[in-house]
Amino acid sequence: MMTSEFLLKLESLNNEYAELVIATLVDLKGSAPQERGAKIIVGPDGLLYGTVGGGKVEKKVIEHAQTLFSQKNLTDFQSWNLQTDIGMTCGGVCSFYFEKWRTKPLWQVAIFGAGHVAQEVVRLLVRLECSVICIDPRVEWLEKLPSHPHLKKIHSIEMKNEVANLSTDTFIACMTMGHAFDLPILEEVFKNGQFPFIGAIGSESKARTLKQDLLKLGFPPQLIETLNCPIGESFGNNTPPEIAISIVSQLIIVRDRLKNLDL
Repeated sequence: MMTSEFLLKLESLNNEYAELVIATLVDLKGSAPQERGAKIIVGPDGLLYGTVGGGKVEKKVIEHAQTLFSQKNLTDFQSWNLQTDIGMTCGGVCSFYFEKWRTKPLWQVAIFGAGHVAQEVVRLLVRLECSVICIDPRVEWLEKLPSHPHLKKIHSIEMKNEVANLSTDTFIACMTMGHAFDLPILEEVFKNGQFPFIGAIGSESKARTLKQDLLKLGFPPQLIETLNCPIGESFGNNTPPEIAISIVSQLIIVRDRLKNLDL
């Protein structure tokens, strides 16, 4: 059973480690150093939290948990005889369930702007297996966003400067206050690498203007055509919630298409 204290600790470790392993004592026969349900959290360098009894048993559990970091399987089950497998004098058998916990979602989305539509988009994305960054020069709009372990809010006067800090697998969505803010961000996005998705909110007219200005900046037409503007699928009305649903739908479609290409 995961206690509230255990869950709070797991959440706090969420921002420090890409992967963790949770080991749970699920069954025991004979002598055992802990009760059923005892858990530990193991990182690549060893024990991070909890106990399954200490001593040789815990050492064996930690060592086995660490082997999972180099394996593809996400779960494992082991049953050990305390005498023959672990070298203890007391008799008994302990069974452990191991679960690899990916704490940082692989899907990264950066949203430039924290206005009405972005507020709705963020609220949808944080409910998915997604790590979200929202960047805006307006503190009051960032404060309106929900607090969530998968959401990072960045206050930046020069939003374009944050592009260099993004990993190259990040999906980019520009939802700023207008063209004057979008263009310098997109210029940095196209300079810094081939991001898997680049989108900007706006009309067909705005899309033409953005692409013309990017062309004047010297970017090749084939690169500029990767810009998804207007961002979002072609359904719904013009209210922020429905625009947000269309945008997140498009992000998911592209994400899944790219996953299929990697298979």
